Amino acid sequence: MKRNYYIFSSGKLMRKNNTLYFEPGFEDSGEVDSGDEEEFSAGDESETSSEENELLEPQRITRKPLPVEDIEAIFTFGEIKFNTRFINFCATKGILIHFYNYYGNYTGSFIPKETLVSGKLTVNQVNHYVKKAKRVDIASKLIMGASANILKNLNYYNVRDCDLKVEIENINNLRDSLQNAQEISEIMGIEGNIRQVYYQCWNKILNPGFHFDKRSKQPPLNPINALISFGNSLVYNVVLSELHKTQLTPTISFLHEPGTARYSLSLDLAEIFKPLLTDRIIFSVINKGIIQQKHFTKELNFCHLKEDGRKIFLKEFDEKLKTTIKHRTLKRSVSYRQLIRLEAYKLIKHLLGDKEYKPFVIWW
Repeated sequence: MKRNYYIFSSGKLMRKNNTLYFEPGFEDSGEVDSGDEEEFSAGDESETSSEENELLEPQRITRKPLPVEDIEAIFTFGEIKFNTRFINFCATKGILIHFYNYYGNYTGSFIPKETLVSGKLTVNQVNHYVKKAKRVDIASKLIMGASANILKNLNYYNVRDCDLKVEIENINNLRDSLQNAQEISEIMGIEGNIRQVYYQCWNKILNPGFHFDKRSKQPPLNPINALISFGNSLVYNVVLSELHKTQLTPTISFLHEPGTARYSLSLDLAEIFKPLLTDRIIFSVINKGIIQQKHFTKELNFCHLKEDGRKIFLKEFDEKLKTTIKHRTLKRSVSYRQLIRLEAYKLIKHLLGDKEYKPFVIWW
């Protein structure tokens, strides 16, 4: 199975034959050459030890060429230089590149041109967007799935002396109101209320050293908000990578309004998987003391996760994506990443009229 790779240091990305290389550090000449040095590494730009200069990925490959067939997507967190030859090669191999800035905020993606296209599916996808009843139906189901997964998280902690009965009842009541929603704005409002109740539970779930008042995004005001923003951006990009392997058009969505320069269908499907991926990882790394206050930089009205904290979170995120579960329908083990693509396939069947869409709900 292909893997995601994460580059934290500044440097050059280059191609040699059928292999990609990362060369840490670069001169200010603005040039990127093909190079003959056969090593693949990444790490902190200010240090050069083999322990620190590394590419963060599940098996921590250090100073080693990376076969292109092994790459699912590249996530860059440093200042990276590359040329059109490198980009063209990534395009032919279907490799996505996701860019993050110094603070770990997602800024954009390079996405190869679509190779899996279907005029029939695109027409049906647009049809389900422009016809209000069809769009509302899909949007409601997305939030029903997302809220069911939220309840799974709360029920887990409720039986562990967190006493979340009142909040669980409130969310169930809000879910019931989805059945009567006639407008996308109503559904989004209900989703916002569910999230508000959900986040109120976090102070009961998380260790006392971390306090969570309310959700703040641009910028995140405290460590928990910084973790949520970072984790959700990773989920969004993994969903985008999986959508690229299907015939769905990622710019045509149902819950979120399609807009300029964003792949809004990724936002739609990410709602379902954020409780499984982002939220569960946050609960784990905080309650186990894996991520601590020292992993954050706090400024006036601003908080962001430091590089060492991002590395920790990414390691947990990759391990979570590789986690497998016995699928109740397929009767075989599938990874969490594969669950995302299966969700896209279910949506395709719904759009084509083959089978009604039922959102993924955690069953374990």
